Amino acid sequence: MQTVETKQSTILLSKKGMKELKKAAAKLERQQKQMIAELRDLDKTDGHDQRLTRIEKLAELETVETMLADKQSYLANAQLFPRKRDAIKVAIGSVVELIDANGRILQYQLVDSIEANPSDGRISANSPLGKTLLGRKIKETIEWGNKLQPSQLTLVRIS
Repeated sequence: MQTVETKQSTILLSKKGMKELKKAAAKLERQQKQMIAELRDLDKTDGHDQRLTRIEKLAELETVETMLADKQSYLANAQLFPRKRDAIKVAIGSVVELIDANGRILQYQLVDSIEANPSDGRISANSPLGKTLLGRKIKETIEWGNKLQPSQLTLVRIS
């Protein structure tokens, strides 16, 4: 049997993103251990209902183990954003401030898609806005949105 190795690219995460990923993996590891213990207890019973419960637990365990493997794979390929970024151009890890046509200031951090959470101010570098921002410089105007009603945002700060 051959094993196929896939080389995953490096995932750049913020400190917060790395912490959240480690926390999620630890939670899944605890769930996995708890489910294995429950299955051992079910092995000691031989009633029909217990066998059905065991089958359900095995399916749940498989799901948890798959999610855990994904998180561990992300962790194996994860690195923190570089400390010194080129603050002249927007890059992954940059925190940008934009001003819209109404004068509202919007602040976002460009992150990898696994860490993205727009309600927390973290947008994916692969999102439409993220792709538009990458490589931009201060004072550039960015047109973003649909073609019927595009929004104009001015980039005022990169950190």
